[in-house]
Amino acid sequence: MHFSGALMLFSLSIVTVFAIAQAEVNTGSCKDMLQGYLTGQLSSALGAYQVEALRREFKSFTDVIEKSMKDFKKKIYADRELVKDSRNRSVVYTRWGRKSCPSGADMVLSGYVGGSLYAHTGAAVDPLCLPKDPEWGIYRDGVQSFRAYVYGAEYQTFEFSDLMSTIAQNDIPCAVCLVPNRSVVKMFPARKTCYKGWKLEYQGYLMAGRDGHQNHQAGAQFTCVDSHMDTLHGGKADRNGKLFHFVEARCGSLKCPPYVEGRELVCVVCSKE
Repeated sequence: MHFSGALMLFSLSIVTVFAIAQAEVNTGSCKDMLQGYLTGQLSSALGAYQVEALRREFKSFTDVIEKSMKDFKKKIYADRELVKDSRNRSVVYTRWGRKSCPSGADMVLSGYVGGSLYAHTGAAVDPLCLPKDPEWGIYRDGVQSFRAYVYGAEYQTFEFSDLMSTIAQNDIPCAVCLVPNRSVVKMFPARKTCYKGWKLEYQGYLMAGRDGHQNHQAGAQFTCVDSHMDTLHGGKADRNGKLFHFVEARCGSLKCPPYVEGRELVCVVCSKE
């Protein structure tokens, strides 16, 4: 057999290397098997020198294959863990102004919105979603002086649409919702649709405490309250507490356009995988 014929046989053997290397998980056994196969096929056609040279080239080649297989297995394991981790992810958010969660979300609790009194200087700014089944630690009944206080919350939806005006002074519900297979949830002010790649959880109106009134001294946090506002049964009485007012745009340092002087701002809560 001529040397060119031996090289053709070597090329065919290389094809066999790829086929077996892809099918064989144990790369060490695969390497030994292929080296023996190649040596046996070529030993009758070539001299000892050529066989040894090809053996060295083959060893270098199979070392590359072995390393590639190890890297491939590492990537498979890493991808498997990533998929497993993504399946275990979930996010939690509060749906302000509603008693239930949207489709696709599991309800953790349905409760009452609470917070600091609108007139208390230095009071906490963030609203709370209080459960209907509170538990207690060590306590002392009776109102104490050196305390912070939690009140209920009311809509202050005056001077808007007829529908919104009818729920003014009503107490506000809330729901804590868990969304599986999501990694992040965010409220976007001045939007009623989610950006590309984000999933809608709920739409609403941006609300906060009232600005510029001498009696409204407590700080407040901007909150996205669902546009389809629920109310709590028996909560129509005007007892104040933490008050929720619509938020309007004011031009100046805020760019107008795109914003409009005196226009109420919407909001949207969105999640992303």
